[in-house]
Amino acid sequence: MWEYTDKVKDHFLNPRNVGVIEDADGIGEVGSLACGDALKLTFKLDETQRIKDAKFQTFGCASAIASSSALTEMIKGLTLDEAAKVTNEDIAQYLGGLPKEKMHCSVMGRDALEKAIAYYRGEAEKKPEGRIVCECFGVTDMEIERAVRENNLQTIEDVTDYVKAGGGCGNCHDAIQEIIDAVRGKGPVPKEKPLRLTNIQKIKLIEETLDREIKPALKKDGGDIELVDVDGDRVFVKLHGTCATCAASQVTLKGYVESKLQELVLPQLVVEEVQ
Repeated sequence: MWEYTDKVKDHFLNPRNVGVIEDADGIGEVGSLACGDALKLTFKLDETQRIKDAKFQTFGCASAIASSSALTEMIKGLTLDEAAKVTNEDIAQYLGGLPKEKMHCSVMGRDALEKAIAYYRGEAEKKPEGRIVCECFGVTDMEIERAVRENNLQTIEDVTDYVKAGGGCGNCHDAIQEIIDAVRGKGPVPKEKPLRLTNIQKIKLIEETLDREIKPALKKDGGDIELVDVDGDRVFVKLHGTCATCAASQVTLKGYVESKLQELVLPQLVVEEVQ
């Protein structure tokens, strides 16, 4: 069992500023229910452009709730430039420390704050820079490198504690170690290389990508997709709902489904529809 400080316990049992500001100036959402942690942060500015109110909604553990609660308290009264300087380490220190296995909760708060500030400034939400290294949690090489540099991380376990990468199937451990070595000056900067997956691993990643990335988007328009079979690099799927009857179904199949699977699983995958 993890040891929590009294301040962590207080912010977990008596969280401050829970809720949503309906006419918020800044809105930041990070994480997902699929990976176990999600946070929505909203703030309102006063006439002097300082944060006069901040609220949060969090789905997660005690550390996630405490970190979010602490963050809202920390940023009240700050200008956006001052708030932008708040780091995940600042959040952890405000709480008197967090178990290292729970540092990703403070990182999530920092990321939500960055997104909320970008929202207010009208900056388009950027896709994560770099290539996906951890498929299980959708973490890129740039996110891992940033965490290693900012927090002086030394091991794969450290990276998992801060950004969750490596905490799933473990296929990305070698790639994470290469990034750590490159940042620490122990090896060359890792170059992207094709993944070698067993068929079981490939099917698992395809199913996870369909569930996490593709199905939610299709369901918004009344459609759905079912994985039928995987034969080598050929992925056989069946479309349902509006996707099955839409005249542009092949565009959806190739332009969206296939491209997503190529991006997040393997670049050589080919998607085919079965009736």
